[in-house]
Amino acid sequence: MLGKALVDGMTIVGIDFRDGILFVPEVLLAANAMKGGMAILRPLLAETGAKPIGTMVIGTVKGDIHDIGKNLVAMMLEGAGFEVHDIGINNAVEDYLAALEEHKPDILGMSALLTTTMPYMKVVIDTLVEKGLRDDYIVLVGGAPLNEEFGQAVGADAYCRDAAEAATTAVRMVQERQLAQSA
Repeated sequence: MLGKALVDGMTIVGIDFRDGILFVPEVLLAANAMKGGMAILRPLLAETGAKPIGTMVIGTVKGDIHDIGKNLVAMMLEGAGFEVHDIGINNAVEDYLAALEEHKPDILGMSALLTTTMPYMKVVIDTLVEKGLRDDYIVLVGGAPLNEEFGQAVGADAYCRDAAEAATTAVRMVQERQLAQSA
């Protein structure tokens, strides 16, 4: 149900949005449907005792209050089997550091919609480097004005252009890290 209906459905919605077939209102309708489905399935998944694939902390960077894309990514990752801790919007470095300390995630996800807030991603990553924490996390960045080149320039492990790509990238990178650690 989760993989074949909710996640696959949102993947199609994401592709159609990227290709200009669907627009924000339709994406929001689909996201609300997925959110409702997740609310029903979440307790059932918890009862199975299934261990999550990984853990993620996600938030929008300081100065940015836009969260539609971030919310879609959070839902898609939860649907893919991740435990997701959404710290909301307008997050300063200290907010990210506190969430990383509290939740000890595999992945840190940062989102920005405004070109003026994009550079703050580098501030967060540079702070992780300064504190010797950068290699403890997979860092994913996303948002409408970002691109692959920007992701590399700020020191992220990957740039994800949409929620579906974020989910597949997160699964792949966590599995690769787990394989490397077990070797």
